[in-house]
Amino acid sequence: MIHQVISDVTARIRERSVARRQAFLARIQRQADQGKTRAALACGNLAHAVAACSSDEKGRILDMTRANVGIVTAYNDMLSAHQPYQGYPDQIKAVLAELGHSAQVAGGVPAMCDGVTQGQPGMDMSLFSRDLIAQATALSLSHNTFDATLLLGICDKIAPGQIMGALSHAHLPTAFVPAGPMASGISNDEKVKVRQKYAAGEVGRDALLEMECGAYHAAGTCTFYGTANTNQLVFEAMGLMLPGSAFVHPHSELRRALTAEAARRISAMIPGSPAYRPLSEVLDERSLVNGLVALLASGGSTNHSIHMVALARAAGLVLTWDDISDLSDVVPLLVRMYPNGPADVNAFEQAGGVPGLMRRLAQEGLIHMDATPVFGEMQDYLSRPALVDGQLVWQPVGESGDASVLSPSGSVFQATGGTKLLAGNLGRAVVKVSAVAPEYRVIEAPARVFSSQHAVEAAYKAGDLNQDAVIVVRHNGPAANGMPELHKLMPVLGNLQKAGYKVALVTDGRLSGASGKIPAAIHVTPEALHGGAIGLLADGDLLRVDAVNGSLDCLTDLSGRTQAEIDLTLEQEGWGREL
Repeated sequence: MIHQVISDVTARIRERSVARRQAFLARIQRQADQGKTRAALACGNLAHAVAACSSDEKGRILDMTRANVGIVTAYNDMLSAHQPYQGYPDQIKAVLAELGHSAQVAGGVPAMCDGVTQGQPGMDMSLFSRDLIAQATALSLSHNTFDATLLLGICDKIAPGQIMGALSHAHLPTAFVPAGPMASGISNDEKVKVRQKYAAGEVGRDALLEMECGAYHAAGTCTFYGTANTNQLVFEAMGLMLPGSAFVHPHSELRRALTAEAARRISAMIPGSPAYRPLSEVLDERSLVNGLVALLASGGSTNHSIHMVALARAAGLVLTWDDISDLSDVVPLLVRMYPNGPADVNAFEQAGGVPGLMRRLAQEGLIHMDATPVFGEMQDYLSRPALVDGQLVWQPVGESGDASVLSPSGSVFQATGGTKLLAGNLGRAVVKVSAVAPEYRVIEAPARVFSSQHAVEAAYKAGDLNQDAVIVVRHNGPAANGMPELHKLMPVLGNLQKAGYKVALVTDGRLSGASGKIPAAIHVTPEALHGGAIGLLADGDLLRVDAVNGSLDCLTDLSGRTQAEIDLTLEQEGWGREL
């Protein structure tokens, strides 16, 4: 039996989306009605499409009874999460050739890493890259020579952008093919300690660099539970990849077997086949809510309060922050991964991984078991893959293998989910509370107002922040400078909290999956540049951030004030930002 609130939220998403969803499905049906689009191409079109292929490949692609799978890849060899994708197209092509089918790399999308651009000008372009990736994915598929789509992408804006773009071609069966996390390096506790010591001037750059290279040290995603790994967990819960495939290590035999299996199965689902299952049938309000529930139960990235709204809209669904907040009120926290706990994603995988979490959610009646995944049925997503005598099999997941990471049956880490909506006279915001200790969830203190994370860092180093304070960082919204992540603040604010001060953050910027122990009201809307009340604040104003009751207020009278003026020219020019 599905929980009543889960059912109610799903129903209201469906009801408010009727017109938009019908328009989306009608558009996709018109595309599907054209049949095998490759067959409708003129001879010159087809010749261009196969010009670079071998004679065998040409024969398969020009045979309209065969499948031709389009691959959209985010491969580059700079970023650890995407470097393993280098050999995927060749592997997929070889697997499909054995079956008489073919695959082509339809196109590539940019894959930028917030870990590289953190605190740098490139971060101002990060959030915008999602929409560029969505466009690039749709354009890559626009040659209309494909019968199915495989998406190779993992990280922050990349995977959400790819699914948004693929929804423009949602008449095609579509699946993600993940690559998995790197092996665990140094502990997350040690990582935080060194960063805070560096912020306090207690260790030098050499010690910091040695630690960082020990944490990020191999191919695969970073092992903390940030946006990249949240993408993987949420999209598996939505049924957008093979069951249990999100967190299998790169270059392992099991990973190769899963990649091959995804290629085989998607090629059997093409239009006209009995197993045809287009993306438009997979990504509906039930799938969307399943992803949101998994997000909340795992304490996932706050970036998904942006991404899930956007990808829902691309599927003709209208999702609001209120929906996410109402779900969070009834979805318990079932997973402890850094920054919500000391363990990393590899420990989570060993404890049961996404199938283990899905089993717990199914026990609690918190997911739609009648949703339609890309492959099989939702019951299959309660199973884990394994190689037995060289054969890929799925086995039902059992009880949690580590009760400190994945809660066993009958227990929870927290009665409510990891994300909460705040609303008050400062506007609306989201706050991630899963890593915030209960005693820090309500902060009332004077404001200290800044316009950049760099200014906060400078004030801290000058000894000017040793007080109870709500740090306000404004003019960091999408219109102002692209809404960068403000993670340079985390070691600073962590040190202030550790020193005994009551501290919180209020910003129209972002923090993402690495949000830590500081109560942080982020994504404040309206942003300062659009007239939000955050732009009226001054040092000393009394602010209250209440992550228990969901309020965000200035207790000082703001009447008669005018918006703070700021010259954002330098934040909107150079390094490609002017584009």
